[in-house]
Amino acid sequence: MTSTDSLADGAAGIALLHFERARTGACAAIDAHPWAVTMTEGPVTAHPEVASLYQGAPAVAFALLTAGHPAYAAAVADLDEHIVTLTRERLERAHRRIDNSLLPDIREFDLISGLTGIGTYLLHRGHDLLTEVLAYLVRLTEPLGELPGWWCGPPTDGLAEEWIGGHGNLGLAHGIAGPLALLAMAMRRGLVVDGQVEAISTIWRWFDDWRVGTGREAWWPGRITGAELVTGTVTQVGPQRPSWCYGIPGQARALQLAALALGDTRRQQQVENTLAGCVTDPSQLGLLVDTTLCHGWAGVVLTTWRAAADAGPDSELAAHLPRLRERLDHHLQSSTTPGNGLLEGESGQQLTCLTIDTDQPARTTWDLCLLVSG
Repeated sequence: MTSTDSLADGAAGIALLHFERARTGACAAIDAHPWAVTMTEGPVTAHPEVASLYQGAPAVAFALLTAGHPAYAAAVADLDEHIVTLTRERLERAHRRIDNSLLPDIREFDLISGLTGIGTYLLHRGHDLLTEVLAYLVRLTEPLGELPGWWCGPPTDGLAEEWIGGHGNLGLAHGIAGPLALLAMAMRRGLVVDGQVEAISTIWRWFDDWRVGTGREAWWPGRITGAELVTGTVTQVGPQRPSWCYGIPGQARALQLAALALGDTRRQQQVENTLAGCVTDPSQLGLLVDTTLCHGWAGVVLTTWRAAADAGPDSELAAHLPRLRERLDHHLQSSTTPGNGLLEGESGQQLTCLTIDTDQPARTTWDLCLLVSG
């Protein structure tokens, strides 16, 4: 466990499991409370350079809010003061960057480290500041010259020559699928700012432009290089690992939420068919190498369960859930997971199993931090 105030791999993420167990009656609220103490006993950062949905004040506040216990109301309110301050500072920097026609860093807008993640907490909280985050995301979709507004420089893990021209990330955790999901989820809750519908449509067109194949065989790359942007041709030879973070499950869920927000049943059916094709394709499922929530079996099962709950009457997604759960159970029994955190540890796996077994999508809120809850 790296830090107490980390939602990804620290006590804040582990607390979500215990809070959810208390909510479902698997344990008493008093039994979950020690984790609330643990995640606040160390320093809780509110520095704008560090704090995000997955680290610091927003992470701790998200976990406490998810617990739904009145004993934590004062702590959440105190954390909110710091979250508002850091959010305004990050928004000011982002708008200044756009005013100067500079490309963003991915940490400016993504779910894990950026304003999409902070906006997700504000959505969970029902905070008025969310409208300012939505307005920023609308600006993010406006082009910077010939480039999409979310086009970033070379990724930190891609220093090869192909990344010199920068990249466009299509993932849910670090790419433009995250802002798409948040814009759509806010719209479904009646929160709409000027340009929001067009912003959703702009991102959707980007996915249309980079979709490879059709129907059940369709897929999207995780990232687009500068060279691919120039030629308009994807060089990736096939779909990447079907993960929540970068793969088809996360991408398709974001697009499904967008279709639901816009009332576009044709596109909804299209992406649900694509997801169904993904979770029944042995070659894609064979790329999964672990059971984690971030990029393993748990993430596939949870994301598909959420998509199935919102799916249209002709969708086959629900029919595939028992088999997917069996596969998850099989891999859980035959593998060892390092760590006990949320994204890459046992807490995320146990939360997934608890959530699927309880089967109460309308009551579960912890997975809002993944932008799949709808």
